[in-house]
Amino acid sequence: MHQLTDLPRNTNATISEVVAHGDLDPIAVRLAELGFVPGEPVRVVAKGPVGGDPVLVQIGYTRFALRRSEAARVMVCAETA
Repeated sequence: MHQLTDLPRNTNATISEVVAHGDLDPIAVRLAELGFVPGEPVRVVAKGPVGGDPVLVQIGYTRFALRRSEAARVMVCAETA
């Protein structure tokens, strides 16, 4: 299992969990509302030029720009070739 921020660009992965800091963590709740849920396929499309912030990720046909701190909460399993 890896953090979403550790994935190289264009690597397919599956979300295994979103790490929450407490029961009602607003960031974890918002990520779940956006579709960052276990079992969902995800891919890193691009990373920002300065420290890799933000991280552009794709779920289905939708792309999201996440702060590195937000993307680091998303745990994934990379697909093997």
